[in-house]
Amino acid sequence: MNNQVQKPDERVQIVDESNNPTGAATRSDMRAKNLIHRCSFTMIFNSQGELYVQKRVAFKETYALHYDPAPGGVVGEGESYEQNAAREIEEEMGVSGVDLERQFDFFYSDTVCRLWGRLFCCQYEGPFKLDPEEVESGQFMSMEEVGDLLRSGPVCPDSKAAVAQYLRLHAPALKP
Repeated sequence: MNNQVQKPDERVQIVDESNNPTGAATRSDMRAKNLIHRCSFTMIFNSQGELYVQKRVAFKETYALHYDPAPGGVVGEGESYEQNAAREIEEEMGVSGVDLERQFDFFYSDTVCRLWGRLFCCQYEGPFKLDPEEVESGQFMSMEEVGDLLRSGPVCPDSKAAVAQYLRLHAPALKP
């Protein structure tokens, strides 16, 4: 983790290894102690079946300048996965009024974060209004291009894990 924690005093939901809530902590404490937390992830498709992939800004606290095929965020204290997913895609990309379809929950762990994620999908054609504090750029990509991106990177590893599992379930020919 090279960059400063964004919103260090924000209270986030902390969970155990079985995804049971155990309390809350500040985002700063969660990062410093690598506490298990919850995150939402959303794959945004257009009517042609292309996936919107964003590129994170250089000063993100985790995975700076990585591509993110399933943007989302850390679930706040007292917030549901669904509330978080809707809030995050609206804040980061201006996407609102979409039906979020729950896909699955998954555990992800590396040296930067440990989390329980919930993947959602939705359909949205645009326009996008990217938050310059979060997103450098974004574009729709074919699923073949997404598969290539997952293999070549740099891609946020937690989003990569979510999208790879989605592809294994829904598009076996495009396994990363």
